[in-house]
Parts: sequence; C-alpha cells; structure tokens
Amino acid sequence: MAASDTGRAQQQIDEIEALSSIYGEDWCVVDEDEKIYCIKISDCLDQPKWTLCLQVILPPGYPTEEPPIYQLNAPWLRGQDYTELANSLEEIYLQNLGESILYLWVEKIREVLIEKAQSSEPEPDIKKTSEEVDEDDGEDFLLDYEPIQEDPIKMLNYMTSESQEDEELPPIHHGNPITDRRSTFQAHLAPVVTTRQVKRVLEKLYENKKIASATHNIYAYRIYCEDKQTFLQDCEDDGETAAGGRLLHLMQILNVHNVLVVVSRWYGGILLGPDRFKHINNCARNVLVEYDYVPSVEESSRQAGKSKKIRKDNKKRTEH
Repeated sequence: MAASDTGRAQQQIDEIEALSSIYGEDWCVVDEDEKIYCIKISDCLDQPKWTLCLQVILPPGYPTEEPPIYQLNAPWLRGQDYTELANSLEEIYLQNLGESILYLWVEKIREVLIEKAQSSEPEPDIKKTSEEVDEDDGEDFLLDYEPIQEDPIKMLNYMTSESQEDEELPPIHHGNPITDRRSTFQAHLAPVVTTRQVKRVLEKLYENKKIASATHNIYAYRIYCEDKQTFLQDCEDDGETAAGGRLLHLMQILNVHNVLVVVSRWYGGILLGPDRFKHINNCARNVLVEYDYVPSVEESSRQAGKSKKIRKDNKKRTEH
C-alpha cells in the first residue's frame, strides 16, 4: 500500500472513531470491511418528529481524492426535499475539498430536520420505517500494544524556554472515570493559551502519584494564535500507539481551542482492542461537554433550532 493510501486509510479510521464518540448509539457500523456506516439523525433527542438515516460508503480515495458515496433514507424524503438536501451536501463537499466532511454533513441534515420540525408541515408517517443494522463489535482485533512508557513532558521541552517567566498554573479539572474489563480511563482538562502552560499542567498532573502511575497519559492540545490566525496544536501517545492523534482529531472536529485534554489509562491486564480508543475519546468528549467547551448533542440541537428561528423571524421582518 502506498504511503498516500496509508495516510487516507488512517484519516478514515480517525474520523470514524471521532464520530462514533460524538454520536454514540446513533452511529453504527454496517460493514467494516466495505467501509459502510450509518447514522440516525433527528430534530431532537426526546420526541423526534423528523428522522433520517444517512448511509455512507467511504471509497479508498476519501477524503483527499474522492467524495463519500451516500444514501439518504427516510419515507418522507422525496422529490424537491431530496434534491435540495443532496445539493446542500454536495456544496459542503465542494467547499471543503480534501477534508473530512461527515460531521459537517450530519449537522447540516440535523439543521434541516429542526427547520422542518419548527415549520407548519405535518409530521411524516413513520409507521413503515425499518432500520435494522448489525453493529460490528470488533472482537476479531487481538493486539493491544503496551510498550515501555516514556515521559511525555520531555516532548515539550524543546518548545519552551526555561529562561522565560513562569506561567500561571491554569485550573485543572478531572472527568468521571470509565472502567471496562479492569482498565480504567479518566480525562483531565485545563484551559491553556501557551505551550509553557501545557508543560506546567502536565508537570502538576505528574505530581499526583496515581496519575503518574498510569500505563498511559495521552494528551492533545489546541491553542488559537489570534495574531497569526492559526492553531498551535500537538499530541502525545505516551505508548498507546495513535491514541494522541485520534484525540487531537476529535478536538479538531469539535472545533475546541485554548484547551489541553489528558486521558489517563490504567491497564487492567485484559486486552480491549479498538474499544480502548472509544473509551479515550468518550472520556475526552465528556469532560469537554462538562466544562462547556462543547455543547451536548441535545444542546447543539436546541441552539441550531434557535438560530434558525431567529433567521426566519428576521426574514419575515425584512419581507414586511
């Protein structure tokens, strides 16, 4: 496999794991080998009126050279509704050529469903819908790489100057732990605006004997440099191969910045396979939601609905 093919394959893996973490049970794997996935999207979480299933197939050239192959499934979706939504998705693809776009597609579809729910359109007839899909649980994955730990703080030394003034230590927050088959995962979060603050937070965390004894302390951070209008970002696997990159990709998709997230894993002796990445991302997302860096899916739906209502009200005033 060529290097470019390997890179695209890894981009696909990272995107799918991030989406699985964001959307939970609404995201499912139809066929892992064929790269077929499905997500159930609705206008709200409690009592949805409008629901749609987006099924995608990721070709080998996605995201850099080929778009996803997709199908929109809903009994009410036909004619002009289908055409308008399909055009919107294709426009998003063209505006983001070469980039991962599934998250943008899902949120665009949710926005359309919220708009329909707030309009005077009658609710769709959903009696005939059937969404039976089998989820691939990944039990055939047998390897769980556990190499010797290295101190991740050393990785930051080249980026920081010891001669510069000490940065104030930001507040550090701790998320709720997740335990699976004797392995425990816990996320820690701190607001940061410089790499020196990142280093200080990591040093402070390592003063805690329990955190220092973790099998892995995976981290990623994103800092927005306003003067250059660019992001300063980096990640560290700490021996859990590719975990740092997956964590950073999740933060990019969620568009969080000026924050450091560390996920500690205490290995319990039982191999978890790809579930370990799911737990790392879920811990990270939960702590970002808890400390208001990311709205929950429910809050996101409410905000999208509110902004739609404001735009519609403004349009009515303009027309009158």
